[in-house]
Order: sequence, then structure tokens, then C-alpha cells
Amino acid sequence: MNYEVVWDANSEDELAAAWLTFPDRNAVVRAAEWLDRHLAADPLHVGIPGSSSVHRIAYRTPLGIEFEVIEDDLKVIVRGVWTVS
Repeated sequence: MNYEVVWDANSEDELAAAWLTFPDRNAVVRAAEWLDRHLAADPLHVGIPGSSSVHRIAYRTPLGIEFEVIEDDLKVIVRGVWTVS
């Protein structure tokens, strides 16, 4: 069962900023692709729960993301992106 992964406007802007400022742009692309692929496949087993079991935080160096899982719609919404070292 695949989930639709949507990066909201804010997270797209933050991802673009990470790509522009992080020294290794390819690492940002690889991390975003990995996160996107794994969120689509099994989002409740990616990262750790945040404020609830459907609000989660995940890391794939050099990125961290905050996302929400909407199980009834098979949808994941990425709400925030930041860089980690």
C-alpha cells in the first residue's frame, strides 16, 4: 500500500533553502529522495512520534523533517524541513 507524499509550500521552501546552503547538495537530494520513498512505503515506521503517533519526526542526514500521516486518505504531508550535521 503506497501513500501519497505531499511536501507543503513551507517545506518545499525549506528544502530549497537547505539545497542552496548546504555544502553537499547531492547529499540533500539523496536524503530527500530516501525520505520520500520511505514515507510513501510505510510512513508510520519512519522516524519517531512527535506530539502524537501520526505527527512524526524523521532524520536522514543531512535533513530532518516533521510530517503528518493521514491514514484514512493514505497521505503524508511534510510540514517542515531542516538540516542536521
